[in-house]
Amino acid sequence: MNNFLHNLRRAFASGSGKHNSTNSKTNPNGVRPKLPPLTKDNWWLYVDTGIQVLRGIVIAGICGIILAGFLGLGVGLGYFASIIDNTPVPAKAAMRKSIKRADSAATLYYANDVKLGTVKSDLVRTTVKLDQVSPWLQKAVVATEDEDFFNHSGVMPKSLIRAVISSVTGIGSQTGGSTLTQQLVKMQLLSSETTFKRKAKEIVLAMRVDKFMSKQDILNAYLNVATFGRNNRGQNIAGVEEAAEGLFGTTAAKLNVEQAAFIAGLPQSPFGYTPYTQTGAFAKTLDVGIKRQKTVLFRMYRAGYLSKKEYAQAKAYNIKKDFLKQSSGSTIDTKSTDYAYNAVFSQAVTILAKQLAKQDGITGAKLDSKELTAYKTDAETLFKTKGYEIHSTLLSSVYKKMQEVMNEYKANFGVDHTYTVTDPNTGEIKTVTESPQNGMVLLDNDTGAILSFVGGTNGEVNHTTTSRSPGSAIKPILDYGPGIEQKVIGSNSVIADFPLTKFGDYKPTDFGDTVQNKFVPATTALSKSYNITALNLYNVVRQRMNVQDYMKKIGITTLTNNDYAQIGLGIGGTDYGVTVNQLTSAFATYANGGVHASTYMIDKITDPSGKVVYQHKQKRTRVVSKATSYIMKHMMNAVVDSGTAASLNSYLSFSTKNLMGKTGESNNERDSWFIGSTPGVSLGAWMGYDNNYRHSFNLASSATRTEIHYWAQQMNAIYKLIPNRMRVNESMAKPATVKSVAVNSMTGMPNGSVSYNGSTIKTSGNTVTSMYNDWTPGSLTSQFGVGGTSADYKLFWDFMGGASNGYGTQTKGDQTLDDVLKTSDDTTDGDTTGTDGTQTSSSSSSASSGSSTSSSSSSVISSSSSSTAETAVSSSSTAQ
Repeated sequence: MNNFLHNLRRAFASGSGKHNSTNSKTNPNGVRPKLPPLTKDNWWLYVDTGIQVLRGIVIAGICGIILAGFLGLGVGLGYFASIIDNTPVPAKAAMRKSIKRADSAATLYYANDVKLGTVKSDLVRTTVKLDQVSPWLQKAVVATEDEDFFNHSGVMPKSLIRAVISSVTGIGSQTGGSTLTQQLVKMQLLSSETTFKRKAKEIVLAMRVDKFMSKQDILNAYLNVATFGRNNRGQNIAGVEEAAEGLFGTTAAKLNVEQAAFIAGLPQSPFGYTPYTQTGAFAKTLDVGIKRQKTVLFRMYRAGYLSKKEYAQAKAYNIKKDFLKQSSGSTIDTKSTDYAYNAVFSQAVTILAKQLAKQDGITGAKLDSKELTAYKTDAETLFKTKGYEIHSTLLSSVYKKMQEVMNEYKANFGVDHTYTVTDPNTGEIKTVTESPQNGMVLLDNDTGAILSFVGGTNGEVNHTTTSRSPGSAIKPILDYGPGIEQKVIGSNSVIADFPLTKFGDYKPTDFGDTVQNKFVPATTALSKSYNITALNLYNVVRQRMNVQDYMKKIGITTLTNNDYAQIGLGIGGTDYGVTVNQLTSAFATYANGGVHASTYMIDKITDPSGKVVYQHKQKRTRVVSKATSYIMKHMMNAVVDSGTAASLNSYLSFSTKNLMGKTGESNNERDSWFIGSTPGVSLGAWMGYDNNYRHSFNLASSATRTEIHYWAQQMNAIYKLIPNRMRVNESMAKPATVKSVAVNSMTGMPNGSVSYNGSTIKTSGNTVTSMYNDWTPGSLTSQFGVGGTSADYKLFWDFMGGASNGYGTQTKGDQTLDDVLKTSDDTTDGDTTGTDGTQTSSSSSSASSGSSTSSSSSSVISSSSSSTAETAVSSSSTAQ
């Protein structure tokens, strides 16, 4: 309080020279008198002074606001004028055509503007001329939507003022009050956004429309274009003719005043006021629509279209008796069985929905699934009622050819399974036939564009976007690629393939329930798709890097936290799996020099005026180095050259020199995969059953062979159509950071000497080339590989020292090396072929790179005074 009084005294006493001269007549000394000390007799003086000070502040504030308002208005008018100057105005003919266009469903296109189709809609519409519309309805619409319609020039001055004020203050940016002409412009020429910029464009175009078209033509167009909710069949309806027929069973020309008033009230909120539900039954909110009708009747009376008596009679009229009862007629089928149509439309809806949400300030994490669903509904409505154009990346000729090849080959996928199920909703027992399905996608490695795909065999579920267990197809992406990148291995570093004991009860084996019982070169392990080597490698990789971040960068986003917590992920063990799109995109990353390009199918979307409202922006991310990509290309080429996909060489019509790929199967042939990449494109394929009712239908044991042959048929067909895009003869340039080292095929290390159990063992002989990502291995050590226990290394070095201990002998099931050695004396030595195509022997004394072939002459052991054993190891393969 004391501070306040002190400030008042200072304010009273302070003043400028100007103030002094003004007061000089009453105060010759030019000094403003000070307030006397506060007493009960002069308190009013303090109050009065305080009021004077506050009044001065208020007056100054008002003046400031007025000044700011004029300045803001000037800025707003300037901004508005700049928008007008920069708004392209369609030519007269084009504008008239766009305004009158009633059939305005979006058009879908393949790449290069090849028409795919038109968006299917349950919206029914019949256009009529103005003289076929009841005068009552014309008057009702004008009175309700724009009572000054026949007097203004397309806009009302208040709309212009409101728009400018909105731009300055940010208040009222979503206000209504648009003229009928503006509403027509918004429906036919603009998007539904509510920004000031759009409002300015709306005003400009409305004035242009009013100049080019008569009031009658504008009103006629509005009556044909506007939507009016649903009819008694549950169909969405547009145009007054369908409204009259669908609600009252008459024509627009024969509507009485009460019926006309009800229809005229619908455009403000078609689905809020509609008398029918989606089934054609009467809506519970029917009274809301009738209340709206009463408002329309009052506005007709106020505008002079109804006399007082007519208004009273119309209000008392029972409109309910005029509504048609629910029709048993069928509605329009808007479902499509065409995968291309469904995929393009679905992705376009998602894109536009996110744009609509962004206009409302909702992006990223703020946009939850419920809100996105609501925006998708809005986007679908726009596509079904406006003349948008949706341009995709799909190549028409390739897409159609791939469907042909699939239909010709699908009989080979597997057998159909027929069974009965009980519908959980109706209790009805029905017969279901489940056929094997196929999902396949063709990607451009460099851009991520989806060039073509096969969604399935029956036009329902798109199997390129459903999650399935990747099986062994994940190994190059999750295990070997990161292993090269993180400098864990080179292309021919060796990895342990012995019975696993370090993962508790989890003890997987290789294909056919086998174990190789040796250290296997990485390229061989990948090409033969061994599980144990993959797990040993993944176990090291996941400790070196954030695997989850890496997988997201490479395009795989469907794996769960639980997946990442399990070692089994290294061989494809997942909760839900990955999609064909995702896994193919990951392979394309390695084919593209280590750069991931996000996949996309929608190139651009244009609005009815031709304006581009969405243009795909390429997103490219460096995931692994060029060196890693180069090395992995060679390792995956071995899969095609001599591994699990070697049969491709006899199926394809082009050279496989620059082809890389990987097969994959989940447990018991539940899922079968092959993803292959040329330098230009990647084609990923999956086969399996949907198992919709929790069945466990599996493919035949020959599924991988079938998958590879089918993949080859599709790739041959694609090659005939787009050979240049595939770039099959283009070799990847070797980066300077790729280091090549000659290593022993059994140790994956340069030949050298190692001290073991008091003896020096020297490795020498033929070597293989191992490539590394900007590093080279050091000298030979006793524990030279990835994974393996002390017992595994002892087995190896004892074998190298001359022991016949079964090293490199393949075992199966619960069989151990001791079991093999015990039975070897009772059997004849000889080679047998294992289930994976490699050679096995019960009395191996050496192991060559990539096989378990016994050869007593391949190992030469000599003794010297220094107890040195020299072993010459020959190799059956050399890395490219």
